[in-house]
Amino acid sequence: MGYRVAVVGATGNVGREVLNILAERKFPADEVIALASSRSIGREISYGDKILKAKNLEDFDFTGVDFAIMSAGGAISKEWAQRIAAKGAIVIDNSSYWRYHSDVPLVVPEVNAHVLDAFMANPNRTNIIANPNCSTAQLVVALKPLHDFAKIKRIVVSTYQSVSGAGKDGVDELWNQTKGIFVNDSATPGKFPKQIAFNVIPHIDVFMEDGYTKEEWKVLAETKKILDPKIKVTCTAVRVPVFVGHSEAVNIEFENPISADEARDILREAPGISVLDKREPGGYATPVEVVGEYDTYVSRIREDNTIENGLNIWVVSDNLRKGAALNTIQIAETLIERGLLAKQAA
Repeated sequence: MGYRVAVVGATGNVGREVLNILAERKFPADEVIALASSRSIGREISYGDKILKAKNLEDFDFTGVDFAIMSAGGAISKEWAQRIAAKGAIVIDNSSYWRYHSDVPLVVPEVNAHVLDAFMANPNRTNIIANPNCSTAQLVVALKPLHDFAKIKRIVVSTYQSVSGAGKDGVDELWNQTKGIFVNDSATPGKFPKQIAFNVIPHIDVFMEDGYTKEEWKVLAETKKILDPKIKVTCTAVRVPVFVGHSEAVNIEFENPISADEARDILREAPGISVLDKREPGGYATPVEVVGEYDTYVSRIREDNTIENGLNIWVVSDNLRKGAALNTIQIAETLIERGLLAKQAA
């Protein structure tokens, strides 16, 4: 007997990717239900070799659902997550709404799967598990094995984030502006505050009082919650004219000595990581190559001689996969593999 899985926001970019990955990984599901808003009722969505028709979230009965994977934005998660969880389903939420609640674990399985043991053992648990920000997910996967070896004190990260992180509207805007520029049309900003085609924008999410953006704050807060609250983190988040795939330039300061060769060997053995680090033209990962891949890619591993025990690395991942859809499914798989979840009675 398999599990019943509901995908909330199934018609969006991430929701579609969730369905793709559930099929690819042969997730043990007896039934997968695609849920969306009333305006998307009946829309057809691929799930492996099947076609699902979107059902209305508003009137769906979650009784007997084991997992509800939510990718419909913070407002929907705020309204619905607790209601779904009260029916007994484990809600795995892709939005930012629940990430910073003390009673909701924020999980990247390669990094902190152990927190699920205590969470599921708690009879008063919320039944909600949060998925981190796309930039944070790939970052902590790369940092965890290095932190275990030499203990990270501080990181400085600059992100180069693709337009798919802003949803379908972001992808459409880059596409339309790029086409328009070639026929001398004006590249009018809509989703983004400035032209995104042939440009980079050092601004993602809203500005905060200290001058950082909310996206930059997320990387700081989530890295601390997932990996280690003692790590100092500073971030600059940049939107770039790439359709899919986030990149990060990361400068790391450690408490203990670690060489580039040691880091390379450690990362090669770490789960969820592929090392592509040849010191020659093309010997590194870029977003184009990682689209559709499960792993986080690490390149340009080198020592920073301006500080004691310093390294620089380049981290690239498919943000729709490890940064969103894949990680939610890995959380569900981890619960099953650890024997932490009994199937609901339909």
